[in-house]
Amino acid sequence: MTATTTAPTAPHATAPTAPHATAPTRAPLRPPTLRRERALLGGGALVVAGMDEVGRGALAGPVSVGVVAVDARTRACPRGVADSKLLSPAARTALLPALSRWGLARAVGHASPAEIDAVGIIAALRLAGRRALATLTAAIGPIDAVLLDGSHDWLTLPAELDLLLGRADAVDDARLELEPTVHVLIKADRTCASVAAASVLAKCERDALMTQLAPTFPAYGWAENKGYGSADHLAALRTHGVSEQHRRSWRLPLDG
Repeated sequence: MTATTTAPTAPHATAPTAPHATAPTRAPLRPPTLRRERALLGGGALVVAGMDEVGRGALAGPVSVGVVAVDARTRACPRGVADSKLLSPAARTALLPALSRWGLARAVGHASPAEIDAVGIIAALRLAGRRALATLTAAIGPIDAVLLDGSHDWLTLPAELDLLLGRADAVDDARLELEPTVHVLIKADRTCASVAAASVLAKCERDALMTQLAPTFPAYGWAENKGYGSADHLAALRTHGVSEQHRRSWRLPLDG
C-alpha cells in the first residue's frame, strides 16, 4: 500500500473575487384573504359569494363553477387554501374537510358537454354558475354580491334570455329570485379567500366526475388528463373519434 503525501504550500494571498449575481428568488405568494369580501360587506352587502370556474378549456366533460358564501362573521380561510391551479391534487383533496365547514354555504354547478354544444361556452358557464348560486340561495337565502374571477361578467343574465340559452327548459334553471351584484376581479382566485375556496371545490368535484367517467371511456385517459388536451387524449381522438362526453361543436383535433 502506498501513501500519498502532500507537500506543504507556501502561504499566499488570495485575490478578492468579484461579486457575482445570484438568481433572483421569487417571493412566495401571499395567501388569499377576506379583504375584498369584507369591503363589500362593509358597504352594505349581507352575504358575499366568491365564484370561479374550471374546465372551460377542456375538450371533454362539463364546465364547472364553484361558489362559496361568506358573511361578516366568517373567519380567515383554512390554512393552505389557494388558487386550485397552484395546488397538487393531494393538497386540494386534503382541504376538502376544512372547506366543507368554512363559510356560510358552498356549491358546485355544472353544464354538460351537450349544453356547451347547444348554447356555447359563455352561456354554459353562466348556466353552471347560476345553478350553483341557486343551490346556495335555497340553503341560506339571497346572495347580495358575487366576486367573480377574471375580467368579464359571464354570470349576469343578458337582456334577451333566448340569446343566453336558446332552450326554454334551461331558462328556468338560470333564474334567481334576487340578482346579485357581480364584481369582476383579475386574479381573484389568488387574492380572495372565497374565490380560491370556490376554485378548489370546483376543481375537486370536476376531477372526480372525470375520474368516474374514465372506465366507461377508457381510451381517452380521463383519469389522468381530466378531459384536457393532453398528448394521449389527442392521440385517442384521432384513433377513436369523439365520444358523447366530448364537446362536438368545438374544433377537435381529429386529424393528424
